[in-house]
Amino acid sequence: MKISLIQMNSGQDKTANIAAASALIEQAVAEERPDWIGLPECFDFLGGQRADKQEAAEILGEGPAYRAMQDLARRHRIFIHAGSILEKVPGESRIHNTTVVFDRDGNEIARYRKIHIFDITAPDGTQYRESASFKPGEAVVTYKAEDFTFGCAICYDLRFPYLFAALAEKGADVIALPAAFTLLTGKDHWEVLCRARAIETETYFCAPAQTGLHQVGNESRATYGHSLVVDPWGHVIARASDGVGIVSARIARQRVEKVRAQIPVAEHKVKLR
Repeated sequence: MKISLIQMNSGQDKTANIAAASALIEQAVAEERPDWIGLPECFDFLGGQRADKQEAAEILGEGPAYRAMQDLARRHRIFIHAGSILEKVPGESRIHNTTVVFDRDGNEIARYRKIHIFDITAPDGTQYRESASFKPGEAVVTYKAEDFTFGCAICYDLRFPYLFAALAEKGADVIALPAAFTLLTGKDHWEVLCRARAIETETYFCAPAQTGLHQVGNESRATYGHSLVVDPWGHVIARASDGVGIVSARIARQRVEKVRAQIPVAEHKVKLR
């Protein structure tokens, strides 16, 4: 299977973000002819204050981000792992950060809501309080795409190995993690953590990311970019740099099977007392 990761620099103009994502998907289809395309976290809207996010959020199945990705999947006969979309929660002031996946016919085949909420103070003192705007999900989600089982995660989930162990137990042999990793944490932790999760689970790890600056009120915040694909042995087999663009790789079931035969960690698990 050939996969393409889309690296974006989304902002607070939802219409422009959807147009940019659509244009990059069209470019990937024309130049790379992939079977599967992954978009970054919050490809439809990144930044702004709580009220801005609430206004930009949509009811899935009815909004423009959902419909645009569904149409592209159907029209180009590809799988689209639509990064994450801001999803309205009826009766709630908070929203979900939600991955939606479409098959080659444009059917929705998976919906994953980000479980781990990013409430931290970065090394430079910048405070991130996702819990003010986002309601966490609860379900561990996988889906089938051709001969592969994909597991779903989003950004900050990367730091919680038990989620990836749960995905592996559900049969995942590829994990997709759309992200908007901060520049400060990304430069030190991004690749290390992505490779660690691939090695632990013996899966391909596909991480399309946001890059560059976006605005939160009067403050500019930087995302790290460097979208990458890691193979089940932990080798980085494709990597983007800092700018907007596309990076592609081929993934093979035989590689997963070979690594798992060499080091059969799933067979060696013990239940601790």
